[in-house]
Amino acid sequence: MLKNILLWLVIAAVLLTVFNNFNTSTDTNRISYSEFVKEVQDGRVAKVTVDGYIISGTRIGGDSFDTVRPAAADPKIMDDLLSNNVIVEGRLPEQQSIWTQLLVASFPILIILAIFMFFMRQMQGGGGGKGGPMSFGKSKARLLPEDQIKTTFADVAGCDEAKEDTEELVDFLREPGKFQRLGGKIPRGILMCGPPGTGKTLLAKAIAGEAKVPFFTISGSDFVEMFVGVGASRVRDMFEQAKKHAPCIIFIDEIDAVGRSRGSGMGGGNDEREQTLNQLLVEMDGFEGNEGIIVIAATNRPDVLDSALLRPGRFDRRVEVGLPDIRGREQILKVHLRKVPCDDNVEPRNLARGTPGFSGAQLANLVNEAALFSARSNRRLVSMEQLELAKDKILMGAERKTLVMSEKEKLNTAYHEAGHAIVGYVMPEHNPVYKVTIIPRGRALGVTMFLPEDDQTSQSKQGLESMIAGLYGGRIAEEMTLGFSGVTTGASNDIERATSIARNMVTKWGLSEKLGPFAYEEEDRSGGYVASSTGEKANYYSPETGKVIDAEVQGIITSCYNKAKQVLQDNRSKLDVMAEALMQYETIDAKQIKEIMDGKKPTAPEGWSDPGATPPTGNAPESEPEDKGAPISDDELEEAPAQSTKPAGE
Repeated sequence: MLKNILLWLVIAAVLLTVFNNFNTSTDTNRISYSEFVKEVQDGRVAKVTVDGYIISGTRIGGDSFDTVRPAAADPKIMDDLLSNNVIVEGRLPEQQSIWTQLLVASFPILIILAIFMFFMRQMQGGGGGKGGPMSFGKSKARLLPEDQIKTTFADVAGCDEAKEDTEELVDFLREPGKFQRLGGKIPRGILMCGPPGTGKTLLAKAIAGEAKVPFFTISGSDFVEMFVGVGASRVRDMFEQAKKHAPCIIFIDEIDAVGRSRGSGMGGGNDEREQTLNQLLVEMDGFEGNEGIIVIAATNRPDVLDSALLRPGRFDRRVEVGLPDIRGREQILKVHLRKVPCDDNVEPRNLARGTPGFSGAQLANLVNEAALFSARSNRRLVSMEQLELAKDKILMGAERKTLVMSEKEKLNTAYHEAGHAIVGYVMPEHNPVYKVTIIPRGRALGVTMFLPEDDQTSQSKQGLESMIAGLYGGRIAEEMTLGFSGVTTGASNDIERATSIARNMVTKWGLSEKLGPFAYEEEDRSGGYVASSTGEKANYYSPETGKVIDAEVQGIITSCYNKAKQVLQDNRSKLDVMAEALMQYETIDAKQIKEIMDGKKPTAPEGWSDPGATPPTGNAPESEPEDKGAPISDDELEEAPAQSTKPAGE
């Protein structure tokens, strides 16, 4: 709009300049009328031309001049001119055509009409029903014609089951008669559910690309405005546009913004949202299935949607688009690696094994980060080294190289992280150790990364107890080396996570032998424990039972704490060796950790260049010959993000 206003201002300025030039006259060599009369009487004027009140002339010497005749008549001037032999000429008044006179007279009116039409056009949304102040009730859905959609099923990887569920939609949109002959009706709505970044939007676009039909896309939040009735009007307008382009696909992203269960609002905007939902329900149940309009919606909160929206006849089918497994991650990585120049040593399979729990968006980000690493290093190809660096950055955070730590704090961090690593290595069913570093990353001074060997969907009681023990390994290591008075606040997050796991074991997962398989706290749909109306915790137990719950939680934590302490006491010499290795190398991986736990001297990391450094000895047996250690087998590599240390479902 600003661009159009500036254009009109420029046009108006040009036109005003042109019309002003019609009556411009030069002030060059202009003299007063009295001087003109004196020069005539002195005989210095050779020729004059009279044009109304303007008298222009030429002196005997050839100089030109002009003057303005006074309004009062001067009867003697003509006699003086003729008596001094001055050549006198006249000029007929300029006659303007009728069209020129009409243009000049009507120009202001035309300008006013143009400005009025311009603002009216803007108020009506620019003629297309979009973006103007009077287009509140128009749909904000963006139409992608079939020839602009280049995405196909070949661009979607890692969700084979979801693709199979949607392939018949493509067949229906291509050949609707094939289904209608047998009385079959295609689902009117498809609800795609899954975590963020799993490819729900991409899959919907691929359906439209395969079927070669128009694709309307809109977000759930685009329906609702502060004005009453706007959302319902936009829903009506969107379906009217869709009927004009049928067969087509309507894709509503984040439908939970408008499709939440009715009755949970407190008036105001929530009432407007419910009106929008009511109109959406009517529209979805108001058109025939053979019109070829399919509504696809995406959400990662299907549990909050209204039940009327999920009934047959509206969203008939629910497609789960979950996190990819190892095979799916490999396919996704291959899709994204095709877009960057890669070295021959890049192995998508190994990357897939090391990234369990990653969504498609996270894998795309991994490849992009690796490309940025390569560009900063002035490399022409993306190698496995850059991909590993990118994975570490995503899992553990970016290195804080500017943070300066004292030697005492650095040594304490080394013992803390070594305590995590050793307890996690020894405890049964604990995720294997992937990497330990004392280089500050993110908000942490050091990081111990555990990655599971396989994709995990659940956790056993023993695995949870081992996880709690591993979380306390860092604090116990500090206490063993510095004494209780030297323990730092670095274990605050570990204690918080361990307490949360233990409490969930008792109140949520039914893993307490004394209390049994009961749910003692209300779980809201966002994963926390809050009441739906007041925001306060809702408990399903008496104060007496609460005391028992607290005692059970404390018992689990105490038991796991003692197990972790015993593990570190049994491996005290290895704790010292691992801390020394961290002080020297700053980062050690699974291979070096295994060497330390096997009682061997850890080998230097690959690419380590420090001629004055020797591998740390600690309390390892001096008679033990130096053993570089054998490569770790595939089963010993770790494959899950750091957050996998939390139990499934938390």
